Amino acid sequence: MKALLLTAPSRLEMVDHPTPVPAADEVQLRIRACGICGSDIHGWDGSSGRRQVPLIMGHEAAGEISQVGAAVTDWAVGDRVTFDSTVYCGTCPACRRGAVNLCTDRRVVGVSPGTYRQHGAFAEYLTVPARILYRLPASLSFEQAAFAEPVSIAQHALTRADISPTDSAVVIGSGMIGLLVIQSLRAAGVSRIIAVDREATRLDHARALGATETVEVTTGDPVATIHDYTDGHGADVVFEVVGIEPTVKLAIAAARLGGKVVLVGNLAPEVTFPLQHAVTRELTILGSCGSAGEYPASLELIASGAIQVEPMISAVVPLADGAAWFAKLSTPEGGAHLKVILQP
Repeated sequence: MKALLLTAPSRLEMVDHPTPVPAADEVQLRIRACGICGSDIHGWDGSSGRRQVPLIMGHEAAGEISQVGAAVTDWAVGDRVTFDSTVYCGTCPACRRGAVNLCTDRRVVGVSPGTYRQHGAFAEYLTVPARILYRLPASLSFEQAAFAEPVSIAQHALTRADISPTDSAVVIGSGMIGLLVIQSLRAAGVSRIIAVDREATRLDHARALGATETVEVTTGDPVATIHDYTDGHGADVVFEVVGIEPTVKLAIAAARLGGKVVLVGNLAPEVTFPLQHAVTRELTILGSCGSAGEYPASLELIASGAIQVEPMISAVVPLADGAAWFAKLSTPEGGAHLKVILQP
């Protein structure tokens, strides 16, 4: 099969790669669409350390079943599906209580952090366990379905926050996941959604997709502006969707007394944390990692139009163009593109 292989930091090559054969509990998928994730860009250039070569990346994908393993009974060749980006065991204590994102033997599709290598979907074919499959609604295109994974991440962040329609919400970061959090909040009936970013064009996207107010951090005092928008109190819930020290500190400062901060972004492995502010204001700090059962709801939200993904697609291109697009997306100008989808 043809595959886009990461062979060195910032180097992708189209290669002939052995076609994977499904084990008894697996299916083989013919990949029809796979989105380039921001984490793929940080893996491609070597900065995250989670895409050690050689590796086929890609985890935001959809396709159709081309083979089924001998023990698979609930799926058939031709079924249109997507899959959880987390390969979970299904038997550990975390999996048994439904926290599959915290599986003790967790592996992520298209990731190679040094302890394992799990090839991904920037290829014509991929094998995955049947237990992580989800059937596509008939109305969804493969390109739309490739958004199920990032939408599920946004949905899980709302699950962690236990969001209420009466809550005021701040979303720090208007990249792909931030925009999906904004849309998820709107779909959940939240009436005050404040988007925060340093790029005016991203804030334009945020307002178009559901933000009621926007804050550009390079203009004025963002904390004061957020407090002005929330009657001087700060937000009930703040979603931090960047993962660097300045935005984490901003998230803590933007929350009201007794508010919640949901940490979704994780670019920096460590940050200096404003401990006294969090303690004395009695904030609830929540981490949010991946998703845990939100795929069906995510697919339905996309299919119904409650979450719009078409405006977020910047380009749909052949897999062979992937290397050039990675190089383009890694530049400062690349931030203007929200989602590029590769078609193997």
